[in-house]
Amino acid sequence: MTERQLGQASDGTVTTQVPARLDRLPWSRWHWMIVIGLGTVWILDGLEVTIVGSMAGRLSEEGSGLAISSAQVTGIAAALYVAGACSGALFFGWLTDRFGRKKLFLITLAVYLAATALTALSFSAWWFFVFRFLTGFGIGGEYAAINSAIDELIPSKYRGRVDLIINGSFWLGAMGGALLSVLALDTDILPKDIGWRVSFGLGVVLGLVILLVRRHVPESPRWMFIHGREEGAERLVEDVERQVEAETGRPLPEPAAAITIKQRHSVGFVQIARTLCRTYPRRAVLGLALFVGQAFLYNAITFGFGAILVTFFDVGTGSTGYFFAVIAFGNFMGPLLLGRLFDTWGRRPMIAGTYILSGTLLFLTAWMFSNGWLTATTMTLSWCVVLFFASAGASSAYLTVSEIFPMETRAMAIAFFYAVGTAAGGISGPLIFAGLTESGVVADTVLAFCIGATLMVAGGLVAWFFAVAAEGRSLEDIATPLSAQAARLVTPGGTATAAARTGT
Repeated sequence: MTERQLGQASDGTVTTQVPARLDRLPWSRWHWMIVIGLGTVWILDGLEVTIVGSMAGRLSEEGSGLAISSAQVTGIAAALYVAGACSGALFFGWLTDRFGRKKLFLITLAVYLAATALTALSFSAWWFFVFRFLTGFGIGGEYAAINSAIDELIPSKYRGRVDLIINGSFWLGAMGGALLSVLALDTDILPKDIGWRVSFGLGVVLGLVILLVRRHVPESPRWMFIHGREEGAERLVEDVERQVEAETGRPLPEPAAAITIKQRHSVGFVQIARTLCRTYPRRAVLGLALFVGQAFLYNAITFGFGAILVTFFDVGTGSTGYFFAVIAFGNFMGPLLLGRLFDTWGRRPMIAGTYILSGTLLFLTAWMFSNGWLTATTMTLSWCVVLFFASAGASSAYLTVSEIFPMETRAMAIAFFYAVGTAAGGISGPLIFAGLTESGVVADTVLAFCIGATLMVAGGLVAWFFAVAAEGRSLEDIATPLSAQAARLVTPGGTATAAARTGT
């Protein structure tokens, strides 16, 4: 037992300061390694989704090397990718809570890399479909494993902004995918049957670089001390503390408190469901409202954005990638510029504000579009403003569900709400919006915008009443671990303070 560890009993009960020690660390090179190793995977997701959407027309052309129709790419393949992401999130989310963050964020990235590489080698439609599903399976698992690990390793002072920027980096990948598709579709640069394969191959190369960095990212010490590896957690945190003190040149302040928990190796599905629905029902409603709202707003805009530009503004299909790159840039700037406010102004005003404001601005965009006041440029700029705020809100949905539920259920909670939101956006969304945005009737597109805006505003209203003031607080304070003994936090002086769980 190290001197930092406050106590351990023979019955598996341990008292530790690990959470408080992690939360009081200043920002350091070690934290940058975490961000680069874990966070950059969203760039891959954005790259994947955008490339496939942009390549649909080229893949269906004669001479592409793949006998597949455009409808199959945007329909069957897209649905399989979504199904893979949902099932991968749930499957790997359960494994992440059971076997640890590090094992799973290495496995899920390996699944993604293998499936993407094999997609690039597709020779028939069925092969393409299978590996689009498996690519989604790996990406879905990434969301559960990575978000849980990031929130448990990043100090509470910075958790909001870091989580938002990392989730918002999806749009850097989307921007890169949009511009890459313009080059890949140019047959003067690459042959018709090679360009799309090279695009997928570049995703593999980027993923391999991330894998090399990720090998050095440690297991979550929070997960370790709950699962009987408290000595390893203590050594890991001590090593980080030495690195930070050497970097800053000054000693770290004393940690604020310790927590006593009874170690366990797994949590059953019944207890997970009971925790989400019975112990924290308002938080469960909040998670559902946030994920469904952002899913529908994004599908109202992005699902038919190319069809809208081509149908109503006579933009050539080969030029839509430039417009999408502008929208993607606005999406990334939202979390980048607004993220700090989620830690300073607070979660409730910022989550509710970004949701309600983006929904209201989409209503305004729909009204201007219905009156014929917009051009392709001004429509794109309007979308850019809407999504500047919506992207910060959507990223805060991932932040919210990763910090408001107990440690033992964190990855499964992320997986559950991600799966629900992805299914709503990726299945219900296209079914509702496809006909509306592609009909060529202005009123139909206006209706699509209004549906997305209404659900986004509704999500903001739920956040106003149910959002948790999590800014600057320890994860264990926001939601006491299920393993905590009598839900009591113990101060270094030995004084016990109540920390009872509530259903809020």
